[in-house]
Amino acid sequence: MEKKLKKTILTFNKTKVPVLTGEFWTSKQRQGHNLHEIAYRACFKSALPQYFISRYTHPGDVVYDPFSGRGTTVIEAALHGRNIIANDVNPISTILAEGRLCIPDLQVLHNRLDAIFAEPVQREKNHLHMFYHKDTFRELLVLRHWIITREKNGKLDAIDKWIRMVATNRLTGHSPGFFSVYTLPPNQAVTRERQILINKKRNQKPEYRNIKALIVKKTKSLIKDLQPTDIKQVHAAAKKALFIQGDAANTSSIKSKSVQLTVTSPPFLDVVQYARDNWMRCWFNGIEMKSIEKKITMSKTIDEWNIKMSAVFNELFRITKKGGYVAFETGEVHLGKTQLEEHVLAMGLNAGFKCDKIIINQQQFTKTANIWGVKNNVNGTNSNRIVLFTKP
Repeated sequence: MEKKLKKTILTFNKTKVPVLTGEFWTSKQRQGHNLHEIAYRACFKSALPQYFISRYTHPGDVVYDPFSGRGTTVIEAALHGRNIIANDVNPISTILAEGRLCIPDLQVLHNRLDAIFAEPVQREKNHLHMFYHKDTFRELLVLRHWIITREKNGKLDAIDKWIRMVATNRLTGHSPGFFSVYTLPPNQAVTRERQILINKKRNQKPEYRNIKALIVKKTKSLIKDLQPTDIKQVHAAAKKALFIQGDAANTSSIKSKSVQLTVTSPPFLDVVQYARDNWMRCWFNGIEMKSIEKKITMSKTIDEWNIKMSAVFNELFRITKKGGYVAFETGEVHLGKTQLEEHVLAMGLNAGFKCDKIIINQQQFTKTANIWGVKNNVNGTNSNRIVLFTKP
């Protein structure tokens, strides 16, 4: 139950909208299932979609995210026994989200990894020597060849998708739990040139990492708090799940009036370079980075962003059930000077939605947030701003 909520009224074009401010989920709730612990730029905590899923849907309802990112919304929905649809123009999003629906038996995982690493060594110059020990790189090439070849031949199965997901997340990072030498966190791969400078500054050389052992270790971490009922619900969701890689304003594969709840956070005003940050992940998965860089919505102005998001809202109105909801996280850009809820409010109303309320969730900064310089609230709290719409 929410504590100490502050209620105000926003009057927008003669429409009165309740604005609720406070802590809508506790620090314990913010932790979520370990299955969410996959790094991706600009992702929200699982407590955000959980809040709306638990209040506005029932088991079997369809939950959708048009800008899926790492898949927080759809993974949380699957854990709650909902059907899921995810869209993102970045194929890395599908790799990270769909893979986590394929929760493996550990013995099956061991057997598949043994089969993979029994394959012939791939001969290729270590052009990533600034990141990887030569023996780690050889193992990485074997795994990469297996994944790309199996997908090309239509043989990529559930256990392959899980392994691909884990490996994609372990490529680079800042601890011995990653395949690489010390570098930036895995959601922001640096260039080769920058890594050479990091190595020189830290006086470090890549050490051998056992890829199989690290995949197994990360797997155990991701699934350690899952109950049998959780796994059953996730596997059930996987059977009906729809993953789309395209324009969120043109999702013809989604039936009209089929979605009960959308929970999403769109890309904001050229803030995050999703494609460039994922160049290593693209290489490993055989994806041409330039092909997706052109597709990702990175608006430079509010007007340009409004045009693109208005088209998305029109599509959301088409696919949303009567009485269904859209929870649209607006974020804060330009160091908090630009708050987008009024722009989002206008787009939703113009599309035909009714605004139920605006929720501003405020929480105290964590130590990690302070380390990384998160300062979107001068009073020492971090906030989520969500405009909640319903379809009349």
